Amino acid sequence: MHPGTYGGIFLLVAGFLAACGSSTAPPVVSDLTPSGDTLQTDYGEVSEAAWLGGERWAVLVQAEETVAIVDFAGRKTARVGGGSSEQLGNPSNIFVAEDTLYIGDWGLRRLGLWGPTGRLIRAIPAPSSVRGTLPRARDAAGQFYLDLYPPPGPDGSGNRDSAALVRTDSELRRVDTIARLAPLDIAEVVGEAGRRFERRVFSGVDRWGVLKDGSVWVARVYDNRVDWRSPDSDWSRGEPLPDRVLEVTRYDRELFLRRFPPELRRTAQELPFAALKPPFEAGLTAPSGEVWLEKSRAPADSSRRYHVVDRRGRMVREIRVRGHGRVMALSPSHGLFVEPTPSGTRLVAMKLATQLTEP
Repeated sequence: MHPGTYGGIFLLVAGFLAACGSSTAPPVVSDLTPSGDTLQTDYGEVSEAAWLGGERWAVLVQAEETVAIVDFAGRKTARVGGGSSEQLGNPSNIFVAEDTLYIGDWGLRRLGLWGPTGRLIRAIPAPSSVRGTLPRARDAAGQFYLDLYPPPGPDGSGNRDSAALVRTDSELRRVDTIARLAPLDIAEVVGEAGRRFERRVFSGVDRWGVLKDGSVWVARVYDNRVDWRSPDSDWSRGEPLPDRVLEVTRYDRELFLRRFPPELRRTAQELPFAALKPPFEAGLTAPSGEVWLEKSRAPADSSRRYHVVDRRGRMVREIRVRGHGRVMALSPSHGLFVEPTPSGTRLVAMKLATQLTEP
């Protein structure tokens, strides 16, 4: 078993017990209902989103090779690149810096820079210095950030090594390692194709984000905390976060397998599963500089929880959003709530209780 599995179980339980025994006042809990300006789309599963300014957002529908600009004021959506494969091949990630939308395109092997109207400004080729890995963030100084995983090798055994968070210059040439990230939680699988290593389903990974001033946060999945790196390269260790321990149940496995077409479910059944769900599944950087950690949930939960962590690594409040969707991006006053429906995806510009303005 991967060493992080037992360590993760211990740390999750220890963090939960420590939080229960703490004498500090519990964080404020806010319950939100996803209501506000709403657009029903025919898009499939949205994998990422970003705020573009005003009432405009960008969403990535990776399975459909689509990036769309959502305009709640105009009550419309528009596909970036007009659906042309010459303009946009296989988008894999998106982020926004200043007024520019950045789209990582692994099909065209480039980072595209798109203007506010959805026009391609220029493109930067995927850098060989990081094996073609495309950036996921940019600071105000023009430096890019990306997570670099080790080469998996033909049998996937390379994934047992640690990953790295790296920073590059504006032309993706000079590379500096900022932090080491936890390796993937993998297990050995023996099947018809032979011996190989696969990532455990429902296992977690470290999450990270970047502020305009170059500050970096890293949410540690095995330690369940948020560490910060200042622009001066000083690291501060966050406080352990409270959490409940969620086992991966048979129903969780059934829900996972239902996502596959019938002819592929037998293959999916051979994948290894984690014993516990990670303490968090995703992380968002708010305009205020706070971090929203999306917590794992049980299938029967009626709300999704977010732990809000400040720049000192302390949890300051918990936000619970009713429904089965997710908050996928934040503006100073709203959260983009994304919820699957039988006919596609519902997008809601959900007003927040407090303003998330920059510090």
